[in-house]
Amino acid sequence: MKVKSQGRVTNKAIYLAFGVNLQGLKEVLGMWAADTEGAKFWMQVITELKNRGVSDIFIACVDGLKGFPEAIEAVYPQTQVQLCMVHLVRHSLSYVSHKDRKAVADELKLVYQAATLEEAEQQLAAFEETWATTYPVIAKSWRANWAKVVPMFGYPSEIRRAVYTTNTIESLNMTLRKVSKNRSLFPNDEAVFKLMYLALRNISKRWTMPIPNWSGAMNQFAILFDGRVPMGGLNQNSLTQNA
Repeated sequence: MKVKSQGRVTNKAIYLAFGVNLQGLKEVLGMWAADTEGAKFWMQVITELKNRGVSDIFIACVDGLKGFPEAIEAVYPQTQVQLCMVHLVRHSLSYVSHKDRKAVADELKLVYQAATLEEAEQQLAAFEETWATTYPVIAKSWRANWAKVVPMFGYPSEIRRAVYTTNTIESLNMTLRKVSKNRSLFPNDEAVFKLMYLALRNISKRWTMPIPNWSGAMNQFAILFDGRVPMGGLNQNSLTQNA
């Protein structure tokens, strides 16, 4: 967003934190404006969420922002940090010519949709054999980020379908861009927040149903994160499933 500040126009990024609660309902947890991002900024964001009542996070799906995973792990040391596949694939395809884009995307899908870690590693090796000469930076990027990719392969299918990508927040961001596209300049941060808040309030009115197969995911969460799932939340979702 272009915002007027102290007599000059600056570009400010607006960041959203988005979550799924124990009932499987989507929530926007917060909204922040920043001229620059970094470890200090992300630590402030995560600490704010903690102070406002987010007591635990099972899995955090992030887009590789510098210092963000470290801030999450510092404030929520039990949280598993998972890199968002949408962002990783999008980054990879930015290096690919139009004629090769579908083929590259299809082969990357074989990697992140693999049933096991062993299969994923085999598919990544096969991708390297095919494309390393033409697009060497792609496999290098996946290898560099592999530690934040592999947690996904330890999740059962019910959880993987729920969290392996941040498609929902991508859709949310696209909607917000449509709302703001006709406003070339905001007089201050407050004007930005007012517009975004009103848009988010309208969007969230449609979030009345749990995400698909949430009851199955909750039962898997109870197994994977033993002792961290409040039984009230589990029982409510189990009753929903039985009903």
